[in-house]
Amino acid sequence: MDATPITAVQPAKPVAARPVVRAAEVREAAGPPCPVCATPNQPGRKFCRRCAAPLDVPEPTAPLPWWRTRWPFRRRVRGGSGRVFRAIVILAVLAVLAIGALFLLPAGRALFEDTRDKLSGATAISPSGVTASAEIPGHPAGNATDGLNNKYWGAPSIGDSLTFTFRAPFRLVDVVVTGGASTDPQVYSGEARPIALDLVTTTSNGQVSHKAITLNDKPGSQTVPTGISDVVTVQLVVRSATGTGSGRHIALAEVEFFKRS
Repeated sequence: MDATPITAVQPAKPVAARPVVRAAEVREAAGPPCPVCATPNQPGRKFCRRCAAPLDVPEPTAPLPWWRTRWPFRRRVRGGSGRVFRAIVILAVLAVLAIGALFLLPAGRALFEDTRDKLSGATAISPSGVTASAEIPGHPAGNATDGLNNKYWGAPSIGDSLTFTFRAPFRLVDVVVTGGASTDPQVYSGEARPIALDLVTTTSNGQVSHKAITLNDKPGSQTVPTGISDVVTVQLVVRSATGTGSGRHIALAEVEFFKRS
């Protein structure tokens, strides 16, 4: 046996348990990056975890289209206010445009054709035939289209007419009229001369139009702008004359027609 003597034992001192250090769980930031420093943040955060910049910055609104900046479309709609009014205005504008196009279309087409007449040249066109409602013996209707100014068509009275026919429809740009018996002043005044004519044109679809022509009482040719499309026949009716008297008749030396080249 061990003969070691038994002695008194000192009371033990309590020792506090040391805390166990555990590694913190690192969560990956999956939210939108900060608009200032581009640091990722957790979804739902209001401010950046690094620079404290606000994260819920509103996105810039797209600019309005140009038509939304014009009255009455520039008015902003709040809770549907003004929407019915705008719809009524739009329908009214569309109706006005439709009515304007309906009534202005012929005028627009005429303006377009007149512009083409001015920009294009003109070429003489000869009729395929000419007839007269009446004529003085020795002065037939054909003298008005023979290209000579010393021969003429003689009309017995006011109301007589010449009718010219053409083989194919064409755009009648100008009519050149040489009144009187000749371009010579002495011969010109020897017979009566027309000073007012009625130009009657017929198109290929049967449409008839009238144009009043007033001539100056002087020898030589006078140009009359017309601007009529799809012409197939032209009639010249004598409405008034000067220099009439006993033993005189109405003389018309030459009629020339020009089409758009």
